[in-house]
Amino acid sequence: MHDPGEDTVATRCAVRREQLGLSREEVARLAGMSVPYLSQLETFSGDFDPAALMRLAAALEMPYDELTEGPREAAPGQQPAGASHLLTRLSEDDCWRRLGTHGIGRVGLTVGPTPVVLPVNFLVDGRTVVYRTEVGGATAADDGGPLAFEADHIDAHVSRGWSVLITGTAEHITDPDVVEALTTRPGARPWAGGTRDLWIRVRPGQVTGRTVQSR
Repeated sequence: MHDPGEDTVATRCAVRREQLGLSREEVARLAGMSVPYLSQLETFSGDFDPAALMRLAAALEMPYDELTEGPREAAPGQQPAGASHLLTRLSEDDCWRRLGTHGIGRVGLTVGPTPVVLPVNFLVDGRTVVYRTEVGGATAADDGGPLAFEADHIDAHVSRGWSVLITGTAEHITDPDVVEALTTRPGARPWAGGTRDLWIRVRPGQVTGRTVQSR
């Protein structure tokens, strides 16, 4: 039997179920397992069927790795700020070097009467940013329409980070040779999955960036 003070799958499961106000019967039904099996899982530490744990994590509305390995580190920005910080503006060359060749960023555009900011995985192509989406999708900016792109990196342990912001216009890439070349590059596979045949190029009007670090 597990020690209630330990941080194990058993205790994490029991604590989360209580937080949600669910009975064992309700969680067992949602996870597609028997009540005795769930009871055993909440009582003993040991090896359990990964597929069952995945269903259980979904029923408890928590990430699988958080159920099996414990709470994640606090999100960047939740740790206390350093005593003194230095804010520095980046040159345009430095901005492009920070962006690297590919990564995860955010696209900002207007949908109807309100602006939205959505994550995308992107590639740097020359002095432009490109990303792929689906026709009519949430990130499918109008050809020639205005948009913004932002990417950043935070290292909360040393209170250091950077941010790059690009404002400009969207361009739909229709040249099949260009599309083929982009599709074969590392990092081109969309994290969101599915068929995403529309490539959009962010044509920069302005590129700005800054760094912040403790001193």
